[in-house]
Amino acid sequence: MVHTAGVAEVTDADFEAEVLAERDLPVLVEFTADWCGPCRQLAPVLSAVAAETAGRLRTVWIDADTNPATVTRYGVLSLPTLLVFRAGEPVAQLVGARPRRRLLQELEGVLERAATAAATA
Repeated sequence: MVHTAGVAEVTDADFEAEVLAERDLPVLVEFTADWCGPCRQLAPVLSAVAAETAGRLRTVWIDADTNPATVTRYGVLSLPTLLVFRAGEPVAQLVGARPRRRLLQELEGVLERAATAAATA
């Protein structure tokens, strides 16, 4: 599996504890697989995004081949699929590889809402 620096792996077994139970930060989850070329292209992008958004967004990945329960639960049909969770609920879905700048732009709304929620708490 392509391991991405700064991005932790989650599994079916710990998805609830690591993603759904997270209340402080939104969580970006990449659904990926070894055989997926676009997933390999996205790995350095996710690493850069994880570093840039540290403290505002938690970034993790899950292997779609070895974790079918989570893949099925969220209806993931294409790889890579990125889901953003806030307070245990999916709030955004992005499908396919993209450059760092575009991914950050697409995540901007999620990060702004998280900052606003933290400021009012």
